[in-house]
Amino acid sequence: MGPLNFLALSSTLYSRSTLGRSTTWRKKFVLIAFFIFLFGLLSNFGYSQVYGTTTNKITVKVQTITIVQITGSIVNLTVSGTNAIAGQDQMIATDQSSTLLWGTNSSLKKVTVKTNLAAPKYTLQLVAVSPTVGTAASQVTLSTAASDLVTNIGRSSGSCGLLYTAIALASQGIGTDAHTITFTVSTQ
Repeated sequence: MGPLNFLALSSTLYSRSTLGRSTTWRKKFVLIAFFIFLFGLLSNFGYSQVYGTTTNKITVKVQTITIVQITGSIVNLTVSGTNAIAGQDQMIATDQSSTLLWGTNSSLKKVTVKTNLAAPKYTLQLVAVSPTVGTAASQVTLSTAASDLVTNIGRSSGSCGLLYTAIALASQGIGTDAHTITFTVSTQ
């Protein structure tokens, strides 16, 4: 039964009823019937709605990322009799158990290296072995000033082996140098 049929039926039933012919009751009934009609009419509009499309604006922001990490154990270089050659002042020890890893999403980057030891007794050198990205510098003698280790790494993630060489002269005697090596990805 549609809203219009309901209103007609309600009006017919009202005129036949014995509830009285007061105008107040008649006005209330007509008002209630009108709201029922309106509700029925509006509910039909709800079923005939057509759904459209909408949009949503999304912004993806990538910030500068620069990471560097070393894998491998603590490096201990020991110059001993097995590293010495009779009649030569220079003795060496090497280690290649560490790997340097880096990642950056900025262009024109390089990896630099330095030590914290201001006045080492013995020479410590480093070479980047087979970098997956960029160009390895020649052998670097470590000091407190940063030296280029791998250049032209650009936007990349890469790695290289680290070959440390300790050089001691027999004339320098015995002793120990303790270094803390810092690797930095910086602007080229």
